[in-house]
Amino acid sequence: MEPLKPAHKDKWSRVFFGARSRILVSYIVLMAFSTALSILAIRQVLLVRLEGQIEKSLVQEIKEFQRVINGRNPATGKPFGDDVKSIFDIYLSRNVPDDHEAFITLLNGQFYKSYPPVLPDSLQPNSELLKQWSQLTQSEQSQKVTPADTFVYIVQPIIRGKNHGVMVVVHAASVEQKQVNQEILDFTQVSFAVLAVASVLAWLIAGRVLAPLRLLTDTARSITDSDLTQRILVQGSDEIAELSITFNEMLDRLQAAFATQRDFINDAGHELRTPITIIQGHLELLGDDPEERRETLEIVIDELDRMNRFVDDLLLLAKAEQPNFLNLETVDISLLTEEVFAKVQALAYRNWCLEHKGTGQIVADRQRLTQAIMNLAQNATQHTTQKDIISLGSTLSKGKAHFWVRDTGPGIAFADQKRIFKRFARAKADSRRSEGAGLGLAIVKAIAEAHSGEVKLISRPGGGSTFTIVIPLEPPSGGFL
Repeated sequence: MEPLKPAHKDKWSRVFFGARSRILVSYIVLMAFSTALSILAIRQVLLVRLEGQIEKSLVQEIKEFQRVINGRNPATGKPFGDDVKSIFDIYLSRNVPDDHEAFITLLNGQFYKSYPPVLPDSLQPNSELLKQWSQLTQSEQSQKVTPADTFVYIVQPIIRGKNHGVMVVVHAASVEQKQVNQEILDFTQVSFAVLAVASVLAWLIAGRVLAPLRLLTDTARSITDSDLTQRILVQGSDEIAELSITFNEMLDRLQAAFATQRDFINDAGHELRTPITIIQGHLELLGDDPEERRETLEIVIDELDRMNRFVDDLLLLAKAEQPNFLNLETVDISLLTEEVFAKVQALAYRNWCLEHKGTGQIVADRQRLTQAIMNLAQNATQHTTQKDIISLGSTLSKGKAHFWVRDTGPGIAFADQKRIFKRFARAKADSRRSEGAGLGLAIVKAIAEAHSGEVKLISRPGGGSTFTIVIPLEPPSGGFL
C-alpha cells in the first residue's frame, strides 16, 4: 500500500504549484515582461526625441550663421568680403546658445572665440577635436563620444580669400541623456512598485475566483457511494458557475445511476434467490422414489428455464444501450401487424381481435419490434381471463407508426402507471403473480427508445389498459441497415 503523504506537504504543494500560484506567476511574468518592454520602448522614444530636438537646434543655428554670411556688415553697410572675423563677431553678438550648447569659431587653424567663453576640457583650444575641426573644408554633422561627455555637432567652414574660418555649433548631450535615464529609472521603480501591489491584489482576486473550484474539490471528496446528496452552491453566470452547474448535473446522474444500480442488485438478487431456493429445497428432499425424482426434476428444469429467461432479459436490456442493438430494414406495417396477430393467439386462450392494420412502410428492426408487441400481448394475458378481449392494431399518423395492444382487464392504478416500466416493477394492486421477473415492460420501453420512440399507456382501474408503441418513420441515428 502506498504511504500517505503528510497533509502539510500537500498544503505547501498547492501553495507553490496550485492553479492560484500558476495564475499569479503567469500574471507577474507577463506584466513584468510588458513593463520592461514598455520601459525600453519609452527610453528609446525619449532618446530619439532628444536627438531630434538637438539636431533641430543645431541646424537652426547654422541657418542663422548662413544668413549672417550672406548679409552685410552693419558697421560699413557693405558685404563682409574676406573679413571672416567680422562675420564671427556679428554672429556671436546676436545669438545666444541654448542650454548645454556652445558656439566655437576657428580662424586659419587657430581658436578665435567661443560662446560661452568657458568650454569643457574636451573642447579647449589645444584639444585634438578642435584641431580636427579647424582643418575641415566641408560641412560635417556627427557626434563625438569622449570619456567626459557626448558631443553632437555641426561644422560649417567659410573660406574667403586667404582666410579659412570654421563655425562649430556643439551640443553636450550627456546631461540630458542622464536626465532621460533618471526619468526612466523613476518610472521603472514606480512601475514595479505598482506591479508588486497589483500582484498582491491579483493573489486575493484569484483566490476569490478559484473559491468555487476549492468548494467543488471539497464536495467531490465528501461524496461516497452511500451519500451523493452534496451539491455546489451556484453563484453568478460565468464559466465557474457553468462548471458548478455541470458538476451538479453530473452528481444528479450519478445519484440516479447508483440508485438504479442498487435497486437492480436488490431486485435481481431477489428474483434469482427464489428459484435457487426452490431448486435447493427440492434437491435436499429428493428421495429414492422414481416418480418423486421425475416430479422434482421437472420442477428444477422449470425453475432453471425461468432463470435462463431472466438472464436473457437482463442481457437484452444491457444490449439495448449499445449502438448495434438494432438491425434496421424496411418493414411493411400491415404485414407486420398480421404476423404478430397470428403469433399472439398462441399465447393463451382469449378473445383476440385485430382492430386495424396500418398501411405504409417504416424503417425498423422487425424482430425487436415483434418482440416488443409480443411482450405487451404476454403482459395482457397475465392480467386478463379467458372472457376478456385483447385487441391489436396499427396505424400511420403524422409521420409516426403506432402499434397498440388493448385489453379489458382490471386496469392499472394511476400511481403505478409510470413505475411499471421500470425493471422488476409490478402493479401493487395486482393480486396475480406473473410468470416473468418484471422485465417485460422495461424491455418494451428499451426497444421503443432504441427506435427513437416511446411507449404510451392509457388505463384506469376497472377499465382495461391500452399500451401503444410510437416510433418515427425515419431510422434512428444509432441503427444499422
